[in-house]
Amino acid sequence: MSGVAGAFVLPSSRSKKTAYDQLKHMVPKLENRGQAGFGVAAFMHEGGFQYTKSCRPPGKLARIGHDEQDARFRANVAIAHVRTPSFTVKSYADLQPLDNHKAGLRHLAVCLNGALVNADELREELRTEGHPFSSKLDAEVLLRLTDRICQRDYWQHALPVDYEKVFQEIDRLVDGAVSALMLDGLGNLTAFRNRSGLRPLEFMQTEDGFLLFASENSAFYGLKGQIDEIRPSHIKHVNGRTGDCLDRFVGRDRHSPKLCAYETLYLANARTMVRGQSNLTTRRNIGLNLGRVLWPQLPVETSSAPIIVASMPRTGAPYADGLFSSLLKQKAVLVERDEVVAIGCHQRTLIGVLGERKSLISQKYRLNGRNVRNRNIIVADEALIRGDTSRAITKMLLGAGAKAVHWAIGSPPIVAPNYYGMGIETIDELAFWRIWKTLPTEMRQESLRFHRIAPQTLEVIQRKIALSINAATVTYLPFQTFLTLLPQGHDGIDLSAFTFEMPTPAGQKRANENLSRFISDQLEKKSSE
Repeated sequence: MSGVAGAFVLPSSRSKKTAYDQLKHMVPKLENRGQAGFGVAAFMHEGGFQYTKSCRPPGKLARIGHDEQDARFRANVAIAHVRTPSFTVKSYADLQPLDNHKAGLRHLAVCLNGALVNADELREELRTEGHPFSSKLDAEVLLRLTDRICQRDYWQHALPVDYEKVFQEIDRLVDGAVSALMLDGLGNLTAFRNRSGLRPLEFMQTEDGFLLFASENSAFYGLKGQIDEIRPSHIKHVNGRTGDCLDRFVGRDRHSPKLCAYETLYLANARTMVRGQSNLTTRRNIGLNLGRVLWPQLPVETSSAPIIVASMPRTGAPYADGLFSSLLKQKAVLVERDEVVAIGCHQRTLIGVLGERKSLISQKYRLNGRNVRNRNIIVADEALIRGDTSRAITKMLLGAGAKAVHWAIGSPPIVAPNYYGMGIETIDELAFWRIWKTLPTEMRQESLRFHRIAPQTLEVIQRKIALSINAATVTYLPFQTFLTLLPQGHDGIDLSAFTFEMPTPAGQKRANENLSRFISDQLEKKSSE
């Protein structure tokens, strides 16, 4: 998970701000996408490139002053990247933006939001051709691909680079989710979103003479200007000298955006607008509908204290707010809205190797001081993926004396991996598949219908997942209800997490192989028993 931002000062601008100043405004608003650090590549025509990389949270960029910048360096254009912890980042040099270490007009800097499903194949091909790699980052694969095309078709012939043709080739070669910003040695800025459209990329031309790019339109909050979405298989290329901005289609076929469902549910800022609807509204509406599904399962104890409706910190509050409003209307259930879980650090725990994630989970969450003894608690969350976080929270609340913990999940069961930037590499790690192993043969077959699972089978899965995390109940939002709550219906959202219908060919092939191997392993184990 990560985010990108870029800023270009138009020659006609009379603003005293620099491109770096605009990044200071935008980058902190992308902190939801990554709290482990940020990087900036800035360019000035008279001063060349200047790089800033930090392991501090992105919000700290706004506090960098002239003591940490050269006061004489007034960037004409700059790109930035925010990131989450990643096992692929081994050193400070691996932080994005990455550059190709070439001088003059052949210098390239890139930052990527997303992931390449076929990164290993492309990396091996490039290595065979003699292109060096210093990291395992997909951003470096994109950088080396661009470098190869520029060298082969333009630089060695002393020709100006035609970025429309460069990205035509890249869009054809890459399978995955790519929203990227690239800056070259002439100060040219290119924004590229590949054909899948899974990762968003937004554009704004401000009234005071800036061209801005960001992973979310919430980064433009407080600025005045025209906002547009960069569509799949498109680039926006800004001439470093004139500021002319060209919008070009670089694909073979036109594709409608299929935004990753995790963007709406979890990753993006609540203020971000998707198809004219804020994520805040979508998440609250999900909570409202979840309440109607959940309330018949709740204990009715008229002599007991009200049930506490709480949320997972950072992202769960809108779900809990909607859930509370819905339950409040049910006269048979007494509820109160309060928070019982706090966080000790801001790093997200979705991505990372198992041991590191478990350690971070144990450090991240704590009770917020609320007395929960003998209380029933509902915790609202956007998804239940592996179950290790919900298990840790449940254990903590029960250990503090809670009577029972119920989980209200604002999405259907997660059944598929995600190779597009979310760090869910195999189905083996998902809670759904751990429970699948324990089901009778008939239910196993039925559950392979995924989003079309029969209600009675889903009820069994919910009960078993609840048991596995020591919760009283786990309630998922039904798939058909979920579809009706997505912005402008579900046509513009990638639902592969729930359907196993992957959005790209290489992703589907890889997921199918994972599923086939997993089922074969289970059959082999069963036959040997």
